[in-house]
Formats: sequence, structure tokens, C-alpha cells
Amino acid sequence: MTKRWLPWSAMALLVVGSLAIAGADGGGERTVAGRVDAIAAEVRCPTCEGLSVAESESAASRTIRDDIRRRVEAGESDGEIRAYLVSRFGKDILLRPEATGVSGLVWALPVVVGVFALAGLVVAFRRSRARTAVELSDDDRVLVEQARRGR
Repeated sequence: MTKRWLPWSAMALLVVGSLAIAGADGGGERTVAGRVDAIAAEVRCPTCEGLSVAESESAASRTIRDDIRRRVEAGESDGEIRAYLVSRFGKDILLRPEATGVSGLVWALPVVVGVFALAGLVVAFRRSRARTAVELSDDDRVLVEQARRGR
């Protein structure tokens, strides 16, 4: 029984470890340039389609990056800077909207559906495995032995 769960346990450990590494903060003090780049990567360019402020070279993006840099150097937190940009441009300025209310549901629903789908597959495979486990009679064993010997 434990050998059966070993691959599942290893996979769960791998997934949890990957998520922990991916979600971990860089740790330590970030430089001003690093903070500016990180915030600019989360802000949508107001004049370009599909680009962040960090990726765009438009005048509006350069202005926003300069504003972000001034605010970082003034000691504002990342959250305060994002809140300022939202108050100035609206919620659509963020590439990754806040995960609260309906928007939180939009982010969480695919994960919940995926977990239930995976659980459903596990149950379906267990049931099919249980149905295929048939007890062989002595006559069946004799027929299998005869087939192996070529009779």
C-alpha cells in the first residue's frame, strides 16, 4: 500500500516545493532599480497594447517609470506606489489586478476546477481498476497455462 502512494507523495512534494520557490520573495534588500523594474513590470502602458511600462519605450511609459523611481527614492512602499497609480489611471493600469471579490474568484476558480478534475480522475481510475480485478477460476488458470505452452 505504501508503494502505491510513493509516486503521489513525491509528486505532491515536488509541486509544493516548486510553488514555495516560485512564491518566495527575493529576500534581502532590493535596489532602487530592482524595485522600479518590479513595479513597472506590473503596470500596463497607457498608450501601448499588451505591454507593461517596463517593456514600452513610449513617452507615457518613460514618464511613469520616472515617477515610480522618484516615489521609490522618496521611501514609498510598493503598495503605496501601486495605489497612487490606480488612483491616477484606474484599476485597469495594473496588469495583475487585486485578487479580491469577483476578481479573486476569477483567479481562484481555475485552480479549484483543476483540483476537482484531478480528484475525479483519481476516483475514476480507482473504480476502473477495481472493476477489472477479476478472480480467476481453476479452469481459467488451466486455459492460460495451455495457451502459454502452445496447445
